[in-house]
Amino acid sequence: MSDLPALRIAPVDGEVVLQQWRHVHNVIVPPAAMDLDEVRERSRRYRLRNAYVGDVLVGCSTVRPPEGEDAVATVIARVLPEYRRRGYGTQLYEDGLAHARVLGAEVIETCVLAVNEDGLRFAESRGFVEIDRYVLDGETDEWLDLRLERS
Repeated sequence: MSDLPALRIAPVDGEVVLQQWRHVHNVIVPPAAMDLDEVRERSRRYRLRNAYVGDVLVGCSTVRPPEGEDAVATVIARVLPEYRRRGYGTQLYEDGLAHARVLGAEVIETCVLAVNEDGLRFAESRGFVEIDRYVLDGETDEWLDLRLERS
């Protein structure tokens, strides 16, 4: 991977980058597509980042801060299909995981759309195991919550 261009992970802090984050999110999880106002609101609660190779947007991430007595944080890395299997998801995930740990996370979870086989494979290869499978009220798409098992 050393011959690949460097991945740059940048905060989402402006209209253009909010729109870019929204684009990646909506491509990866169309059943949960968001409008720009929803992304703005999410950016106030969670850490959103975009990933670039040069000036090309390749992915985004979300870190939901730890909650509850178990200090559960959610880390989600998304890479556009045409840029997968190049190590970008790993870098995005590791960046998000490190941030969650700094925030005091004791437990790490992620959420994947069940039909996203690449996303499930990615999570499972990093030690995540399924803890819940569900369909949101009024919806038909199946989602999986996964938890990182510590060794």
